[in-house]
Amino acid sequence: MPQLLLEIFSEEIPARMQQGAARDLERMATERLKAAGLTWDGLTTYAGPRRLTLVVDGLPAATPDREDEMKGPKASAPEQALEGFLRKTGLTRDQLVERDGVLFAVISQQGQATPGLIPGMVDQIIRNFPWPKSMRWGSRTLRWVRPIKRILCIFDGHVVPFEIDGIPSDAITEGHRFMGSGAPFAVSDFVDYRHKLEREHVLIDVADRKLRILEQAKAACAAKGLSLVDDDGLLDEVAGLAEWPTPILGDMDPQFLALPPEVVRLSMKVHQKYFAVRDPAREGLAPNFLVVANVEATDGGKALAAGNSRVLSARLNDARFFWDEDQKVGFDAWNAKLSGVTFHAKLGTLAERVERIAALAREIAPLVGADADQTETAARLSKADLASGMVGEFPELQGVMGGYYARLAGQPDAVADAIRDHYKPQGPADTVPTAPVTVAVALADKLDTLVGFFAIDEKPTGSKDPFALRRAALGVIRLVLDNGVRINLHHLGVEHAKRLTGGDHLNVIEKVEGLLNFIEERLKVSLREQGFAHDQAEAAFATVGTTAIFIDELVARLKALAAFLATDDGANLLAGYKRASNILRAEEKKGPLPTGMVRTGLPNQPEPETALAFAVGAAQTAVDIALDAEDFAAAMTALAALRAPVDVFFTDVLVNSDVAEERENRLKLLGQVRDVMGKVADFGQIAG
Repeated sequence: MPQLLLEIFSEEIPARMQQGAARDLERMATERLKAAGLTWDGLTTYAGPRRLTLVVDGLPAATPDREDEMKGPKASAPEQALEGFLRKTGLTRDQLVERDGVLFAVISQQGQATPGLIPGMVDQIIRNFPWPKSMRWGSRTLRWVRPIKRILCIFDGHVVPFEIDGIPSDAITEGHRFMGSGAPFAVSDFVDYRHKLEREHVLIDVADRKLRILEQAKAACAAKGLSLVDDDGLLDEVAGLAEWPTPILGDMDPQFLALPPEVVRLSMKVHQKYFAVRDPAREGLAPNFLVVANVEATDGGKALAAGNSRVLSARLNDARFFWDEDQKVGFDAWNAKLSGVTFHAKLGTLAERVERIAALAREIAPLVGADADQTETAARLSKADLASGMVGEFPELQGVMGGYYARLAGQPDAVADAIRDHYKPQGPADTVPTAPVTVAVALADKLDTLVGFFAIDEKPTGSKDPFALRRAALGVIRLVLDNGVRINLHHLGVEHAKRLTGGDHLNVIEKVEGLLNFIEERLKVSLREQGFAHDQAEAAFATVGTTAIFIDELVARLKALAAFLATDDGANLLAGYKRASNILRAEEKKGPLPTGMVRTGLPNQPEPETALAFAVGAAQTAVDIALDAEDFAAAMTALAALRAPVDVFFTDVLVNSDVAEERENRLKLLGQVRDVMGKVADFGQIAG
């Protein structure tokens, strides 16, 4: 079947925008093809430094003829209603069809040739493309990320003729800016297009560019006995900078290896887009770098490597200046500067935030087995490097540089490590600290952020989370769970809110409980991503109050509940619970349910009723003991003992007996079944 090939050829597209543009092109083309009534077998988009490409395989030559049926008024409807329907459909009365006294309009629509639909589709895509930033050029009204030079549009081997703001479509494209022939050339389809572009030193697929970079970069390093330092983010970026990427290994002045490796790597990455290189035979970086050029140099890249080495030396000299100057200043001067830096208008300066973190960290220290004095010291020094020259140049190194400077200042390793790592974890892929002092400071840092912004009602809304509170909440959750620590978040939150607001205000508890609900929702999201059912999480969490939220307890409850429901006893008891709840709910509509003790030994009382009464009593005792010990598996085992007597009860006993005394006693018994199960989880929230 016919193929559509579209290429929008322009000046250089910023690398950071390319993959988003490929996704947007795919989405917009899909929407417009569907709106036109077209089907297809495959749709692929490509993005590179100078072109966006769309390939749609298996398009029909034309859209099919269509017949749409529209229901109208009854045949007996007033004339005014009929006239309105005729105006809407554009038909006459004799063209309507009557079925069962109702009028229908059958509207036929003849199919359209696909080439006739493509110009409008392309025009809409180009004019409405959602670039983060766009520009106009010359006298044109069209906006694009960079000036468009050509539009290639071929359907079934033929040019689809149209013009957009003075740019005509054709079957012509261009190769590499420097290594190509320099002459535009025609193509007939995607295979021809891709083949000729590769001959002209252009790889249109970003996956091919990445593979070429990695293979040649690793080969260049291996030839010198070195290894490439992997950096996926940098790989994504450089793959968008070169149409024919060519890795070149260069030499760096070894004296710069005296700088922290993070500084060297960041200088290479941020300013020059270079990969760092290491020597497998020794620790740390090698005095080399790897640059990805957009040309194959005739001298094998020697001149390029030398030129880039000089530029890198200039950059690293700047970094060395900051490194040397920072060591002359020190923590006292940096902390003094924080008094003049506003953290948030309603939350004070960074210096005030440090005081809060230090107090909270000292409170958390004994809960995680950390030395309180070291923890407070680390907290007081944790934000100082924000005033350093190096972090001013490279904000990504906050914390990291503080750790280095703390060691140079003679601080213990535990303190230096806590300063370095207290921002962690910053995302799902980030490691979780395990050193007690670091855990205490990291928790204090994140809890201060959460309590502070909830106290001033700066909560996340929808997709907006300007202060990264969701990330902070997930950080707290991971720190607690991965380290197996027991922390009463309600107590800590209330005490810290008092510290922050200067006293016990009436709304402090309300704000903290709102924060705890927020953390609980983040925990549910995290657990759902791990495969736990949302309804089971709701059921497990519903029985825990907000005055003593322990994250580890919530997770333990959920794991025990999920394991119980996966058994036959759990599934059948859940069915019995729902049956009991339905009966009780129906009775509640008639009036208050009977309360009090369940009686045994009544005249003619069925044995299954007596057996269930004793089983419920035993289960209540066992569940209470298990919950006090936080042995949730044992609590589920106690509930499992109810499965058989509940099943027999519903099989052999009539709840709604004509004898009022029997009916009342049995309703009490079902109420006790519901209550004892409700101590462990809210089974009513579980689907099924």
